[in-house]
Order: sequence, then structure tokens, then C-alpha cells
Amino acid sequence: MSQSTALLVIDVQVGLFMEPNPVYDGAAVVARIQRLIERARQAGVRVVFIQDNDVGPLDSPAWQVHPALDLLPNDLFMRKPYGDAFYQTSLHTALAARNIHHLVITGCKTDMCVDVTSRRAVSLGYDVTLIGDGHTTTDNQFLTAAQSIAYYNAVLDGFGLEDGFGSGEHSITIRTTDEIQL
Repeated sequence: MSQSTALLVIDVQVGLFMEPNPVYDGAAVVARIQRLIERARQAGVRVVFIQDNDVGPLDSPAWQVHPALDLLPNDLFMRKPYGDAFYQTSLHTALAARNIHHLVITGCKTDMCVDVTSRRAVSLGYDVTLIGDGHTTTDNQFLTAAQSIAYYNAVLDGFGLEDGFGSGEHSITIRTTDEIQL
């Protein structure tokens, strides 16, 4: 899996972990993502950090990648102006240039950027493994964060198989941090 796979770390930025409305179970999710980063590097999997321009002013402390995650110079870094990590970015081009066809996705926020990026990846021809315990969000007016995470894990598992988006060729599979083989 390693040479054609990339680990996407979406919007794990300091500002999303700050009061008054930090993401749910943030420290545990960051620890699992860091474990995935370490395993990815050992397996030769490219690590891609996506940063949302709306988390805080560009280059401000809030905008930075969470300090518990190890960054290396050969990691790929992308800034995105919208929720979809592919929209108006060079992510698709960068992945294609590296012959990457499978994305392992983690990050923030489940019901926004993680959801839309995962679905868009399938429509672009990627196979996606969404780490079910590797994404998080905040409570919203309808669901608690824990409910949102469970909901999106259920809804996204198998997305693309029979719904026309992946033409039955590409889909989203949900795996936990411990289940994923990199």
C-alpha cells in the first residue's frame, strides 16, 4: 500500500483545540494521528498536512499545525481556502504527480472538511480509508460531537460503491487507527 498511499492530516490546527469551543476528545485524537504519522513514515507513506485558511490569521499561532504532531521538511503542506481540500488547491495535481491513488484521511472537522474532502476524493478516483477514531469535531445545534462522528462513520462507510460517485470502482472504507495497515 505504501508507495501509492498518502496520509492526509486535515486541519489539525491549534485554533480548533482552543477554548471556548475545542474539538471533542482532541488530545486523544491528536495522539492517534501522531501514531499514524509515525507508522506512515516507517512504511514510506507520504504525509500531507492540510491547513484551513479560516482557522486563524495565516501564520498566526492559531493557524499552525498542532504542536503534538511531528512535521518533517519532506512532508507535503497545503493551504486551503474552503472546506474541500481539493477545491482551488494543487492537492490533486500534487498527489497525481506522486502516483498516489489511496488516501488515508484524518483530521478536523468531521462534519465539514473531513466529510467533503473524503467524498470529493472518491469522485476524483481515489480509494479512501477514513480513520474512524482519527477525526473529530465540535457539538452543533443538532448533534453532539460524538454523535456526529458516529453518524459520519456510518454514512461514509461504503460511499462510492453503489451511489454513482465512485462508479463502484472507488469508495470510502472506515478503519480504526489500530486496524489500518500502512
